[in-house]
Formats: sequence, C-alpha cells, structure tokens
Amino acid sequence: MRIPFEPIILGYTINIHLVLEYLAFFFGFRYYLFLRKKTTDRISSTNRLSIILGAAIGAFLGSRIMGFLENPSFPYSLETLVNILNYKTIMGGLFGGLLGVELSKKIIGEQQSSGDLFVFPILLGIFIGRIGCMLSGINEFTYGKETTFFMGMNLGDGLIRHPLALYELIFVIFLSVFLLKIKNRELKNGLLFQYFMIFYFAFRFGIEFLKPNVFFVFGLSTIQLLCLLCLIYYRKTILNLFKNAR
Repeated sequence: MRIPFEPIILGYTINIHLVLEYLAFFFGFRYYLFLRKKTTDRISSTNRLSIILGAAIGAFLGSRIMGFLENPSFPYSLETLVNILNYKTIMGGLFGGLLGVELSKKIIGEQQSSGDLFVFPILLGIFIGRIGCMLSGINEFTYGKETTFFMGMNLGDGLIRHPLALYELIFVIFLSVFLLKIKNRELKNGLLFQYFMIFYFAFRFGIEFLKPNVFFVFGLSTIQLLCLLCLIYYRKTILNLFKNAR
C-alpha cells in the first residue's frame, strides 16, 4: 500500500484521515455510552451531560488554539483564515477538555471526579485517529524528521522519516494494557484519568523532539510547553507516583 493512502471511490478521492477522525469520535462516544451502562456512575445524568458539554466546548477551543500556536500565522485572505480555523491538535483538545470539565463542574457544583469513565474511550479514539494520520503520511503534520532508524519509513516525499503516528499507536497499546491492569486496583476516584494524562503528555513531550517543528519558545515547541503545563498541573500526583515507586 502506498502512503499517503488516498482511495478513490466512485471517482472521488477520499480523505482517509477525515473519515477515520469522524470514526474515532463515533466509536469513542459509543464506547463511552457502553461503559457508562455497565458502571454505577456517581454523577447524575444532568450533571454528566453538563460535564460532557463543557468537555466538548473546551476540547474544540483548545484544539484550535493550540493548532494555531503550533505554527502561528496571520490571515491575509479568506482562504488563509479558513485554513487557520481548521488547525487542530489532540493535545490542545485534551487539555482544553480538562479545563472545560473543571469549569463546568464548578458552575454546577459537582464534587465527584469525572474523568475515569472517559479514559478508554479517549484511548480508542486516539488509536483510530492515529491510523488515519499514519495513512495520510506527509499530508498531516504527524511525521518525523529524517532518520536511519530501522523503523523509518517513506511517508510520501521520498525521504525516510520517523513514523511518529506508528510510534504513538504502539505506545497507546502499551498504555491501555497498563491502565487496564491498574484499573482493577483500589484506585482513588479520578486517579486513572490523571495517570492517563501524565503518561500520554510525557510521551508526547519526548516524541516532539523527533518532529520537524519550526516554531520554538525557549527551545521547546508549543506542544512541549503545553505538555509541561499539564505535568505541572498534575505535579502532586507525579510526586506520589515517585514515592510509591520507591
């Protein structure tokens, strides 16, 4: 199979990344509904709906803002403005969703942690979405620098690059297995989601060094700065992780 993979159906070229992105949202949400039916939710249906709405709004704004800041440019035409509005990144979506949830919980006065139920649906969505990124090759900015590493691939421009989307697919599998194992332990409510955010953002901080970024602040990409912000946000949980490791 050739990358970028651009299947033609009935004379139309299919944007495989867009198709899989929609499928990621669909299957992720359906999986969330399936898990909620099997779980005794401590949060009422009304409050849970408000939390989901807050997460959706926060994720939308966060993904667009961080997508723009990843390589900022100012619109000089309507077409450029439309392209800028289409910039998005899952990192901004996750952190923006987190802030949206926390804000909505403050507004409605909800005290219970709400993130654990979202962990595996999010991981499923990431996995499906990254398949789309992998198949899109250099059409999506999820490719890496040139390399001689044995996993290097031609992603469509004739150069051997780090297949960052493939690396992330492998990582998501290992992270899912790890979280499934510790899920059965007596974890404090909300801790599973915190572990997911810590490990995923730490992974993305490291893998950004393999990406051909062009915009840096203090020698770090915008995504790496966001990762650091998230890790600082969860600093107490990280310190407890190190204590337990000892």
